[in-house]
Amino acid sequence: MTIHNFGDGNSLLNQFVSEIRDVEIQKDSMRFRRNIERIGEILSYEFSKTLTYGDKAVTTPLGTKVMSLPVDKLVLCSVLRAGLPLHQGMLNYFDGAENAFISAYRHHRGDEDAFEVIVKYFASPSLEGKNLVLSDPMLATGKTLENVLKALKEHGEPEQINILSVIGSREGVEYVKKVFPENTRLFIAAIDDKLNSRGYILPGIGDAGDLAFGEKL
Repeated sequence: MTIHNFGDGNSLLNQFVSEIRDVEIQKDSMRFRRNIERIGEILSYEFSKTLTYGDKAVTTPLGTKVMSLPVDKLVLCSVLRAGLPLHQGMLNYFDGAENAFISAYRHHRGDEDAFEVIVKYFASPSLEGKNLVLSDPMLATGKTLENVLKALKEHGEPEQINILSVIGSREGVEYVKKVFPENTRLFIAAIDDKLNSRGYILPGIGDAGDLAFGEKL
């Protein structure tokens, strides 16, 4: 797996990541969602550099200009519900892409730290021969993306798989590296060192879904 970790360098991306981490700024859920969306836009721009391009003649009022434009058939697939703001950021740039959505959530039995990831809903076009972009804001243990990968198999074999994520743990990144195809590409804004006993990233940001849309039962 090829890993593009943009937290290793200096860019405006760090400003938006710092704001989604900040416990005071997090209190504004609209700003939190917008910052995730902005991160999705920046990651999409960086990802666009890896696409296949072809020449196309564009007619202007005063003549014709040959432009190099992307030709990949993209499918943007996001994990509900936390992935929605990130998905919107991607869709802002890839407005002609097809879209897929999958529900995947952690199920803890009582107060136990151990959990299983349950997938209940999946809506997707055919993935056969297409360039698939999976978005999940928090790459914690990697188990969610593993279950998403299993569910995808019923919808065809994509030519390329890419993962866009906001913050991941080193453990989660290594796990995904093992279970996804070797040519998978990961575009991520930051990688943190640790997970706690319940599988949350430290220092991370907390629960992205709750911060974006409110606490769940």
